[in-house]
Order: sequence, then structure tokens, then C-alpha cells
Amino acid sequence: MTYSGEVRVGGPADVHELKDLMITKIAVGPMDNNAYLLRCRATDEQLLIDAANDAHTLLGSIGDDGIASVVTTHRHGDHWQALAEVVAATHPRTYAGRDDAEGIPVPTDVLLEDGDTVRVGRVELTARHLVGHTPGSIALVYDDPHGHPHVFTGDCLFPGGPGRTTRPEDFQSLMGGLEEKVFSLPDETWIYPGHGNDTTLGDERPHLAEWWARGW
Repeated sequence: MTYSGEVRVGGPADVHELKDLMITKIAVGPMDNNAYLLRCRATDEQLLIDAANDAHTLLGSIGDDGIASVVTTHRHGDHWQALAEVVAATHPRTYAGRDDAEGIPVPTDVLLEDGDTVRVGRVELTARHLVGHTPGSIALVYDDPHGHPHVFTGDCLFPGGPGRTTRPEDFQSLMGGLEEKVFSLPDETWIYPGHGNDTTLGDERPHLAEWWARGW
């Protein structure tokens, strides 16, 4: 099956099979959050991005192998509703951005800074700190050596624009960070957002000036 990235709450997951990494996308909760289960194909180690909601569904996807790590992209409550239950069941290392960890009600084992590495088996992800949607939002970049990059953006970038900001300076900060740290990647880069469908940088790049002009 060809991966589409189109999932719905209560429906099946969608699996993006890369040469070294399997990415399972699951929609959970009343705010249609996306959770992503990453599995290293060489070691079978797993990492979960955003234990957002519905621990039963997430644990069912995780299976008996458990997870070694869970990354929370940012402090907003809809992205960690199932975190305590998932951590209690699987005992993973917990990761979050340094400036958001205090707003996440599960202790964070590893405080992420811009440029830090997060590993899942033999696969490396690079943390990119993006300020604006929250002070400590983290995107994770997988620079696939066999293809194009893949970026898990949390709520910092969606099809059609950046994540929500409340002040002009937050919008400017987020857009500046996206241009520097995300849109510096090639057009083929695949974007996995915290809600909704996936996109690519090539689809979004032509609209950057429009986003700056509208201010959101």
C-alpha cells in the first residue's frame, strides 16, 4: 500500500516504510492529534512522538516490544494526555524541549536543545528548537541517507501555514525559525504535522510570502 498520511480517529494507522525506518501514523483524541511510532528496521527499537491521547490505541500499536523513548513535541495538553499511562506501561526515556518541559506533567529525562540527537536504534533524528507556538517546541528531522528528509513538526508547521501564535513577535519568531531550520531543507522533504494531513516543503514553500503578509 502506498503511504498517504491520511488517517482518522478510530480508523487504521498508515505506515510509511523507509529503508531504515518504519513510520506509523495514528490519529487519536477529540482534537484529531497525530501520534507517530518510529521503528528502526535494523534493531526493532521503537520511539513514540507525542503520546497525545487514547493510551489503549497507542499501546496496541506499540505492541509487546515496547518503546525505548517517547518525545513530546511541546507543552500543550492535547499532545500529552496519554503520556503518563504510556510511560507507566512501557518505561521509556522521556524527551522534550528544555523550555517546555515544565509544562508537561510527566518528568522529562532528557531536555532537548537545538541540534541535539535523538536515536531510535541505528537511526538518528536531529532536534530543531522552534520558538513561537510555544517557547520550547521541538521538531525532529530524519535526514534519510537513502532519500529525502522527513520532519515531524508538532504544531509548528501544517499544510497551509505555521502553527497558531498569539502575539506578532511569536509569529515572527516561528516563521524565522521555520525558514532557517526547516525550509532550508529540499522541496522533497516530507512534513508530518501534529494534526491533519502530511505535506511537503515543495508544496508549502511558494506560500511563505503570503504567510508573512497575512501574519498568521
